[in-house]
Amino acid sequence: MSTTQPSRPVGPVFTQAIHRLELAAAHSHASPEVVERLRHPKRFLEVAIPVRMDDGSQRIFTGYRCQYDDTRGPGKGGIRYHPGVTADEVRALAFWMTFKCAAVGIPYGGAKGGIIVDPRTLSQMELERLSRGYMRAIAQFVGPDRDIPAPDVYTNAQIMAWMMDEYSTIVGHPCPAVITGKPVALGGSLGRDDATGRGGYYLLKELEAIRKLDPARTTLAIHGFGNAGQHLARLAFADGYKVVAAGDSRGAIHDPAGLDINALIAHKEDAGRQVSEFRGTKITNEQLLELPIEVLVPAALENAITAANAPRVKARFLIELANGPTTAEADEILERAGCLVLPDILANAGGVTVSYFEWAQNKAGYAWTLEDVHTRLREIMSREFRGINALRESKKLSMRTATYTHALNRLSDAHTALGTRDLFTTRPS
Repeated sequence: MSTTQPSRPVGPVFTQAIHRLELAAAHSHASPEVVERLRHPKRFLEVAIPVRMDDGSQRIFTGYRCQYDDTRGPGKGGIRYHPGVTADEVRALAFWMTFKCAAVGIPYGGAKGGIIVDPRTLSQMELERLSRGYMRAIAQFVGPDRDIPAPDVYTNAQIMAWMMDEYSTIVGHPCPAVITGKPVALGGSLGRDDATGRGGYYLLKELEAIRKLDPARTTLAIHGFGNAGQHLARLAFADGYKVVAAGDSRGAIHDPAGLDINALIAHKEDAGRQVSEFRGTKITNEQLLELPIEVLVPAALENAITAANAPRVKARFLIELANGPTTAEADEILERAGCLVLPDILANAGGVTVSYFEWAQNKAGYAWTLEDVHTRLREIMSREFRGINALRESKKLSMRTATYTHALNRLSDAHTALGTRDLFTTRPS
């Protein structure tokens, strides 16, 4: 077990991710050898994807796939389409997926992929060519027992369907288990569409129980009113919680009396209208993060809460539906202020958990009911929350460090089972 106290990181997002490992190592039974192994991804791919555009020209897109660790099972992680995708970000996301799968105890390693592109600038046919081209470029490195991609930022069930179909063409037979997050008609799971937000909602219910929250008096704000944020807001609103603010990439809206979330979702779905066009007081996303509320849900991109704005965050609880929304420096500030942060590798693990259910159904050739999916998801989210919270209380840790320690212990057990220095230097009796 490492006892060195790491210094606070500054710099790339992957450096921030490794800092979480170092903090957890001080409280884990992982050997230094295991910790060192987990500092490095197993494999990192960069691919060039030529795409014939609708005007007849050819463009070359850059894509990545990082397979971080597969000791506990096949790699698992989404594919994002975004102009800001970087190699460093993909490594960090694959690292987080490794720890996320271990945190909730599902038999996967961690992986992640991305393409540098703004998909909103492409036609549907160009988007299909890009998606199929990416799968052709990585096909020899993925598979239902090797690495199973899924949707992420700006990708969806349609894109997963194209990728699954392309892989099936390459291997010469239908292979639905290569991809999760597919349309239900092509082997997708019931309940996958709202799984990330639903998992976060189940954690909100755990908070309600241990902190004696009254839904009618508990205010929420959703920073990033996309798929995950919308579903958590919808479930919380139906349960009597007061969602007072929501924002998307164009701005935010605030109503102290509470927003009608069902109406806001319908508004958002109406020809792609913006949240800020809904009734209420228009505010910036920066102002949303600093509202005097009970629960803040960061559900957009990385580094939304930093050392610069963390001192102004007034929420008592954070439920991180986004990956990496809080920097290490901000973490320390929030901890000192008494804010309980439910970290991304636990709070948004509902998505990968139901992806695991989808993969298991595909492998077995048997479909579960929606009730089965919801019941099993809640069991996992509640079980892991309670175990991590008990570890947090017993070791006097932050919730994030407790979650990473919990995951690192599981990863350590898997690596140690294959042999570490202690095994190979022990004399036989």
